[in-house]
Amino acid sequence: MNTRTDSSTDFTPVDQDLYAAAFQLLDPDPDPTPEPAVPAALAVPAPVPLTATLPMRLTGPVEKVLTDALAFLDTHGWTRYSLINTEGARCSIGALRAAAGSRNAAYCDAGNLLLDEARRQHGKKWETIPSWNDCHSGAEVRSVWEAAIRRAHHMNI
Repeated sequence: MNTRTDSSTDFTPVDQDLYAAAFQLLDPDPDPTPEPAVPAALAVPAPVPLTATLPMRLTGPVEKVLTDALAFLDTHGWTRYSLINTEGARCSIGALRAAAGSRNAAYCDAGNLLLDEARRQHGKKWETIPSWNDCHSGAEVRSVWEAAIRRAHHMNI
């Protein structure tokens, strides 16, 4: 590092034209006379927004079916031993059908993920969603739904 120790001058001489051009950029004159050309070194870059836009994560079709089905259960109620009861509450498979609209790929994948999560939490013996749904409490069923939604989210499906 070079450090100047000569104390005879306190300031470095400034190019007055360069100084005037810089000042003109900071405080433009309202006079409509043409401005002198600004050196490239003094050109002002385009403003950069302070809030960066984060990449948006889209919800996958399986996650959407699971989320919509759980919202359906929250709105209309959950039941056991029937697809739809007289009050309009549904079992887990009924909620999946209502959310998916048809037995499409997202419906099948959501059902498989839900059953897999039910087996993780409640043992491997469950063959179908209705058999698992009918043998558990609402809190246990909800726990499986929420875990399946989290898995679908993390798997980005």
